[in-house]
Amino acid sequence: MNPNALQALIVPLIIMGIFLFIVILPMKRRQQKIQAFLAALKTGDKVITSGGIHGTVTRVDDQTLQLQIADKVRIDVSRNAIVGYQGQAPVAENP
Repeated sequence: MNPNALQALIVPLIIMGIFLFIVILPMKRRQQKIQAFLAALKTGDKVITSGGIHGTVTRVDDQTLQLQIADKVRIDVSRNAIVGYQGQAPVAENP
């Protein structure tokens, strides 16, 4: 293998390595943090949805949660619609 071919291979590998450390790994860590947050939701937690609805968790199922948003008003939402606890920044934005 001549030196020019070796240089042609090294540059793309370096770029891929930089891309991995700057983009892919932080994205994976953020996704793991979100999954841990969603798995830890329990009855009584005060949460906010991605649509801006504030409510208290009254029932937890595998894929859905029931939120009480007013007296005698309850709605079912997808777990993935929950972005954080009330009064805190969304989970994906927390450091």
